[in-house]
Amino acid sequence: MLTFLGFAMIATFLVLIMMKKMSPIAALVLIPALFCVFAGKGAHLGDYVIEGVGKLAPTAAMLMFAIVYFGLMIDVGLFDPIVRGILRFCKADPVRVVVGTAVLAAIVSLDGDGSTTFMITVSAMYPLYKRLGLSLVVMTGVAATANGVMNTLPWGGPTARAATALKLDAADIFVPMIPALAVGLLFVFALAYVLGLRERRRVGVLTLPGQKAPEDVEDVEDVKDVEEDLVGATAGSADQSVSAGSAGSAGSAGSVGSGAPAEPSPAAPFPSPSPSTSAPAAGPDDAAEDGFQGLDPHRPTLRPRLYWFNAGLTVALLAAMIMELLPIPVLFLLGAALALTVNFPHMPDQKARIAAHADNVLNVAGMVFAAAVFTGVLTGTGMVKHMADWLVGAIPEGMGPHMALVTGLLSLPLTYFMSNDGFYFGVLPVLAEAGAAHGVSPLEIARASLVGQALHMSSPLVPAVYVLVGMAKVEFGDHTRFTVKWAALTSLVVLAAGMLFGII
Repeated sequence: MLTFLGFAMIATFLVLIMMKKMSPIAALVLIPALFCVFAGKGAHLGDYVIEGVGKLAPTAAMLMFAIVYFGLMIDVGLFDPIVRGILRFCKADPVRVVVGTAVLAAIVSLDGDGSTTFMITVSAMYPLYKRLGLSLVVMTGVAATANGVMNTLPWGGPTARAATALKLDAADIFVPMIPALAVGLLFVFALAYVLGLRERRRVGVLTLPGQKAPEDVEDVEDVKDVEEDLVGATAGSADQSVSAGSAGSAGSAGSVGSGAPAEPSPAAPFPSPSPSTSAPAAGPDDAAEDGFQGLDPHRPTLRPRLYWFNAGLTVALLAAMIMELLPIPVLFLLGAALALTVNFPHMPDQKARIAAHADNVLNVAGMVFAAAVFTGVLTGTGMVKHMADWLVGAIPEGMGPHMALVTGLLSLPLTYFMSNDGFYFGVLPVLAEAGAAHGVSPLEIARASLVGQALHMSSPLVPAVYVLVGMAKVEFGDHTRFTVKWAALTSLVVLAAGMLFGII
């Protein structure tokens, strides 16, 4: 009974948010409360919720102060050089923009924290996507999938959990998996290229003032043929080349034009850029830096004299986080307080900066605490345990010698519908024991358990995903509907590569 209710609760939640019948916060609260009553445990709902909130409170605190910290770093100009570098690379070509998103997300993911990765990636890329009229769910989908592959780093969490649960060395699990993970990351870059082709065909390629059109832009029919060969996508709107004007203000980061909306893939539609009056001719670099700014270079919050202080503080913060000198919430709390005090010593300025980021903080923190209701009911009622036991028990006896493959396949749905703690400490030991009975090494089981992380990073139970969709102003249902298929395919590519290389 609890097994059925658990699957039904998750399915109901996903259907309602993807059909936009309920907001994610309302669905995360009301649906589990209703199913808790159906399970006959409504009297214990308060206990389950309080327990869930207690477990996620440190995460909520970390996200709140991390948003404030990185918001301040954006305000004072720490990431402006990164944005300018990306603009030079992208040259207003949608293919380069989407590929650049994947590369940036993968690089920043080296710090091992998904929330940090999403904040930096969205902050750098959001103005560019808006100015070009690109689909924002392409940005969130590519960033989440790239981060999911990189989330397998030993300091990222899953590898350490697998090593702890099976009493293995994390290096023995991760190092042999590097070739398979590299294949997965290359697949993400290839996927970003294909999605970029689709966006290029939908909105065209902007030609910045004084800049030649990119030489690698194919004819519309060629792009269409490539896309259909790779992903079987249907035809979109016709290619249109337009000229971009000067950048907008800091608040809007340049608004899109008023052309007729083009219908993107499963993304929320955004208007295609319309022709505008070109600014005086300038060189390509000047155009990238002056004619197409993602961040206003003259905003009053810039602190150029404190650039190296802020850079040093950020590096020290990330290093302390990786070395686990203090709990992450405490590090971001201290970092945000220090950054606020040094960069904005006057009280009115501090209040203004906090108010400027209050919207993001409230949205993300509210989503995390709402998710605590969902996870609290799933765990407290025993639904998670019954679901895991049912899935493990459904494995045919003849699949025993192939338990590594079975573990890899199960890691996709289980890490999506469960927390990493629940999967690695609750389910993985059972799978490893079943594999050992048929001569399958626990190391193979542990490696196979990592392949589902590309999909896991878009799970509604991952707090970081709410930072991603919140900052990108994307509906969670749109993100889920667009990303899940690509993330699942990426996980399967990693699994296939691991088997091909003899790692799994």
